[in-house]
Amino acid sequence: MQLSLYSNFIFCFILLLFCFIKSEKCDFSAESNHLHVCFSFYALYLLLLSNMYVHICVCVCVCVYIYVCVCPPARLLTSVGMEGPMSHRAPLGPPSAARFHRRRTSGTRDERYRSDVHTEAVQAVLARHVERKVAVPMPSKRRSLVVQTSMDAYTPPGDETHTKTHTCASLFRPDESVFLSASPSALSICLLHRLPLPPENHSAPPDVTGYSSDSSHSHTEPENITLAPCVCLFAGVPVSSRVSAKIQQLVNTLKQPRRPPLREFFVDDFDELLEVQQPDPNQPRPEGAEMMPVRGEALGVVTNWPPSLEAALQRWGTISPKAPCLTSLDTAGKPLYVLTYGKLWSRSIKLAYNILHKLGSKQEPMVRPGDRVALVFPNNDPVAFMVAFYGCLLAEVVPVPIEVPLSRKDAGSQQIGFLLGSCGVTVALTSDACHKGLPKSATGEIPQFKGWPKLLWFVTESKHLSKPPRDWFPHIKDANNDTAYIEYKTCKDGSVLGVTVTRIALLTHCQALTQSCSYTEAETIVNVLDFKKDVGLWHGILTSVMNMMHVISVPYSLMKVNPLSWIQKVCQYKAKVACVKSRDMHWALVAHKDQKDINLSSLRMLLVADGSNPWSISSCDAFLNVFQTKGLRGEVICPCASSPEALTVAIRRPVEDSSQPPGRGVLSMQGLSYGVVRVDTEERLSVLTVQDVGTVTPGGLVCVVKPEGVPQLCQTDEIGELCVCSIATGTSYYGLTGMTKNTFEVYPVSSSGGLISEYAFVRTGLLGFIGPGGLVFITGKMDGLIMVSGRRHNADDIVATALAVEPMKFVYRGRIAVFSVTVLRDERIVVVAEQRPDSTEEDSFQWMSRVLQAIDSIHGVGVFCLALVPANTLPKTPLGGIHLSEIKQLYLEGGLHPCNVLMCPHTCVTNLPKPRQKQPEIGPASVMVGNLVSGKRIAQASGRDLGQTDDNDQFLFLSEVLQWRAQTTPDHVLYTLLSSRVTTHTSLLSLTCLQLHKRAERVAALLMERGGLQEGDHVALVYPPGIDLIAAFYGCLYAGCVPITVRPPHPQNISTTLPTVKMIVEVSHSACVMTTAVICKLLRSKEATATVDIRNWPPVLDTDDLPKKKPPALYKPTNPDGLAYLDFSVSTTGMLAGVQMSHNAVGAFCRSVKLQCELYPSREVAICLDPYCGLGFVLWCLCSVYSGHQSILIPPVELESNPALWLLAVSQLRVRDTFCSYSVMELCTKGLGLQTEALKARGLDLSRVRACVVVAEERPRMSLTHSFSKLFKDLGLHPRSVSTAFGCRVNLAICLQGTSGPDPTTVYVDMRALRHDRVRLVERGSPHSLPLMESGKILPGVRIIIANPETKGPLGDSHLGEIWVHSAHNGSGYYSGYGEEVLQSDHFNSRLSFGDTQTVWARTGYLGFLRRTELTDANGERHDALFVVGALEEAMELRGMRYHPIDIETSVIRAHKSIMECAVFPWTNLLVVVVELEGSEQEALDLVPMVTKAVLEEHYLIVGVVVVTDIGVIPINSRGEKQRMHLRDGFLQDQLDPIYVAYNM
Repeated sequence: MQLSLYSNFIFCFILLLFCFIKSEKCDFSAESNHLHVCFSFYALYLLLLSNMYVHICVCVCVCVYIYVCVCPPARLLTSVGMEGPMSHRAPLGPPSAARFHRRRTSGTRDERYRSDVHTEAVQAVLARHVERKVAVPMPSKRRSLVVQTSMDAYTPPGDETHTKTHTCASLFRPDESVFLSASPSALSICLLHRLPLPPENHSAPPDVTGYSSDSSHSHTEPENITLAPCVCLFAGVPVSSRVSAKIQQLVNTLKQPRRPPLREFFVDDFDELLEVQQPDPNQPRPEGAEMMPVRGEALGVVTNWPPSLEAALQRWGTISPKAPCLTSLDTAGKPLYVLTYGKLWSRSIKLAYNILHKLGSKQEPMVRPGDRVALVFPNNDPVAFMVAFYGCLLAEVVPVPIEVPLSRKDAGSQQIGFLLGSCGVTVALTSDACHKGLPKSATGEIPQFKGWPKLLWFVTESKHLSKPPRDWFPHIKDANNDTAYIEYKTCKDGSVLGVTVTRIALLTHCQALTQSCSYTEAETIVNVLDFKKDVGLWHGILTSVMNMMHVISVPYSLMKVNPLSWIQKVCQYKAKVACVKSRDMHWALVAHKDQKDINLSSLRMLLVADGSNPWSISSCDAFLNVFQTKGLRGEVICPCASSPEALTVAIRRPVEDSSQPPGRGVLSMQGLSYGVVRVDTEERLSVLTVQDVGTVTPGGLVCVVKPEGVPQLCQTDEIGELCVCSIATGTSYYGLTGMTKNTFEVYPVSSSGGLISEYAFVRTGLLGFIGPGGLVFITGKMDGLIMVSGRRHNADDIVATALAVEPMKFVYRGRIAVFSVTVLRDERIVVVAEQRPDSTEEDSFQWMSRVLQAIDSIHGVGVFCLALVPANTLPKTPLGGIHLSEIKQLYLEGGLHPCNVLMCPHTCVTNLPKPRQKQPEIGPASVMVGNLVSGKRIAQASGRDLGQTDDNDQFLFLSEVLQWRAQTTPDHVLYTLLSSRVTTHTSLLSLTCLQLHKRAERVAALLMERGGLQEGDHVALVYPPGIDLIAAFYGCLYAGCVPITVRPPHPQNISTTLPTVKMIVEVSHSACVMTTAVICKLLRSKEATATVDIRNWPPVLDTDDLPKKKPPALYKPTNPDGLAYLDFSVSTTGMLAGVQMSHNAVGAFCRSVKLQCELYPSREVAICLDPYCGLGFVLWCLCSVYSGHQSILIPPVELESNPALWLLAVSQLRVRDTFCSYSVMELCTKGLGLQTEALKARGLDLSRVRACVVVAEERPRMSLTHSFSKLFKDLGLHPRSVSTAFGCRVNLAICLQGTSGPDPTTVYVDMRALRHDRVRLVERGSPHSLPLMESGKILPGVRIIIANPETKGPLGDSHLGEIWVHSAHNGSGYYSGYGEEVLQSDHFNSRLSFGDTQTVWARTGYLGFLRRTELTDANGERHDALFVVGALEEAMELRGMRYHPIDIETSVIRAHKSIMECAVFPWTNLLVVVVELEGSEQEALDLVPMVTKAVLEEHYLIVGVVVVTDIGVIPINSRGEKQRMHLRDGFLQDQLDPIYVAYNM
């Protein structure tokens, strides 16, 4: 028995050991794992038969086996930082990595490309994000904007869709809620998480406006997902659309904590401090010794080197005239022209003679030696360029090679024109073909290009030139310090500079290149580069002539047709050298499959011109890997580093010994971002593999200095800018002394402060370090450097990361632009790429999301904006590259016209001010003592007292005043109605006191007889603006009824306007409706019946057919506190409210307005207001009867057909006082802006206008009033006559400028202080200054105090608070038929919590402040000005601060010229901006980054959603005020039909 137990144990152990050994050789496939599990369970089964004492030991072995053999992928993924299972994609398994590692260590070549290494890193990062990333809401786009799409509608994906997206490594997971936009006709559904929620406000989203360090909720996985119809209630608004789902999804996305978190710091009450990025204490720092300068080998002295380049040309032109110098190719790849050295010599002499002697006259030649001449030649004509360049050298004039201008307004050529102007260029040399292709005017002349000087275009073909005399010969001198040529350089900002190169520098540079490249005579070189500048010019035009080489010039036009053409020419001519870029190598890789018989064994040097680009190593490795079998040797590839200022800095030389591998370094990107060299391993995700660019050119001295500040030497492990000391460099920027000194006259210093050399160095603009053996490594360029939060990022690195995310499927390689823009005092990264036309909207959006994740993880930086534009729309350079500076300019101007935009401000903007924390409230006594100590008074003011001096003041009721006027002045005209259709004032349009009295009697008779109404019944008056409305109102008073004026439904928009009429009729409990016959017919129409049920309406009385007889007796009211009328209106927040106005309030109101405006029977007042509510109704219907003045009534609707009607009436009738609304003023400003001269000719004169008062319930619109005053100033309108009035629901008129008193006051306050409810005055033009205009003078009988809306305590005059009013004409309360009296007691009968607690105040619901000015009123006392800031219920609480919509809207309208109007509102603590687009729909997406940036810069707020709509979508009421809450409801219910909806991440 004992032996059996031991034998079982030994057998099990051997079996487990076999499985363990077997696992080392397996590939961890699914089948092998299942097999190992079976072995394991079989071993356990055998153990059950053995002794229990050995169970523990064997179980431990089994567990070790399962961990090692069955689960290695998860274990290895965990070890490299992966989170969670990776079963849905092919993991980066250990066998391939192990095999790769073994192959590397064995000395064999790595077969994978460096680009693939980076791609694998990116894919690994994206796979990790799939595990934890919340789905991002996809933007909604109108169908007309979708160019090509394969989906009719976007719906929430089901299981099948999920399966498909898993195989593509999608962003979405099966256990995450995914919201995609659905078609309006489709049934919308929400994917709701079954999570424990609070019982109240079950759909309230979390507050994401402030940063929360507790991010545990973002990683919790929901247990289950339930599908339910999306009929959710958000803030009481029923939402049945996809919009709320997307916003909720955006909120869930923003739950993720931002990186890095905001630091805690103190913020003053109203001083918002942007967080200053503090250096990370754990950041890597350089630790090496000081890097000493590295000297290149000595420049050898060769006996046959010519003393100048012109001497070299003379030698070869006379000794070997038939030797080929340059061969140009056509678009088919065939030789077009072979230029021999003899022809080059003779044609150059001929051109030099004509330049000096045939331009201008003998006495005044146009060109003298030393003058600058432009060389304008296309890229397919190197022969003509070469002749022109050497002709200039022989003539001793300075050639300035430039690109051919494409159009008159091309931005790149415009900057080149500025360079030509600064160089004093007056002559441009060009070829015959190019001259014919330039744009011509109608007369056949070449027009002057924008920004260019006036030029004489000179064709250089021999047939246009004169033969030089036999005795004329150019003077060939040795190389000296005269300028040889000027090479243009385009800077990061798009400006163009001219780098001057002297003749000695030119010669020395050619000698250095000859020595480095081992050039010999009669070698053949294939040049694919631009021969007008940089490496292409130095090797293909200059050094080649010095060594009598034969250049095969491959034009860009041929490369586009046949990318393999340069390789074919290498094979055809057995070329020794080829000058290419990594782009040309990549194109050859794509096209090489169809080409056979390629032999590159003749190449001894493949010069890679952009070898300084760190990512060129991928093209080099890939090219070598493919063409190594075609005879290409690895040591042939020679990258170089160069710049326009320093010419060639370093170049890798072709070596004969192939056993010496090139230098390479795998560097940590995090270290590079801090400017530190840290060697890493290629297994890490965020690494950069760089190759060396060889050693310093012969005769040069190179050092590395710090990029900013004093040029101090860097340490050996520190990244800095390379500086060169050599004869073979540029000498200056032409005409720019200051920039020349900073770049070409640099004196590096050591750490001790001493100079390292007495000679000046030149900054190269290249970033890098010098490695072992003096090898130069380049990590980037200064122009491509992006500084974000103190860290350096290279634009090329970010481009490479974006390309690694499935590049060829969605975007074009080489058509990606990365640049930075300054937003909120820091640089933000913008990525722009051209989208392939065959990619769908959803695929492109998912690719954009993955790019953002990859850049964030690999580079540790967020992207501010990622935009995709249609194919072939980005500006190009002449050689096909992208024009970076012009793309950036288009982005900043909002002219990029992208087809997809993804903004990520929440991710990358981390320096916002800390959210404001509300302080605990201070007691009343402390407030009083504090105000006394600080010398601040309590903010309260009052108008003058009301007095009873006139005859009509003896009457308590307005109906009695009308009867009195009908008896005393029966023929006095009270009202005159103007219409654009009638030009004469007839009896039908005027109304005297007696006529109004009689018509009111007949209306009263109608109510008593046909309506059968009783005393106190409510009557709805549904009339258009006119006389009938006034008569019906007084008829109701005569009958003892309570009138309610209601705006009639619009005939063209019954479905939306009639329900409001019906609602007012129902809420007011009207016993009948009075209207005209036309409106009666409209109410009974089919459209109206389909909208509302007409059977539920009260009786409708037609007042066009009034009874002839009088009523038996007129009603005589007895109670002055009784109800006179109801004032119904809809507030800007969408609340319908009826205010009760008593007879006492009406009398006091009219008396106050009469005293303020000095209204008497002899006065005439023009009123262009809607007569349905507020001060507009009082002025239209009540004041004339009370004061006896004549009111000239102008319905605002008439101005739509005749905008000049109001102003013409004011001018012709010599009116001194007029009232209007903002909508009327805006209509006149826009409609009459170009007609002022015509109006002046018609006799329009506004010089008699004393007061033009704008009636509104909002903050005065200063920009509109100033525009109106400025526009009509030439017509006699005085600016001081334009003023504003302010009223609200509880008091219809609190302020009104009137005819006497001081002018309106304007102050400038700090906008940041207002957000903290503080008032701080600043100077005009100060940062964050907000101009505010006084809202008019306080009416007589009105008292005002500023109170805290929460504590109800009085505030000082330096605080922003709620305006409370005490007046005899306050409303009595809200009318409600449902017993809701809470609002009435709070709004109309409030008392202060301390101080004057006896006075009853009405709360206006508006925020404002009082300011005592230096002006005096009529009583000689200092004037107290009231400034209204905004409505309390519209103010937005964001980040703990109070924002007013109009301030943000003002910034948004200024953001882009195509924004016609805008409105903002908060939703789930996100800011939603709705803009109306004035332009084509293709400009819609331009507005998204512009709006986001403007709000960030000016208000420190991140816009959550940007909605672009058509003009007219934002609802506006009759007073011209935006109905923001109606807009919000329409947006959430998907009723806006937006052009584009962007959800900022």
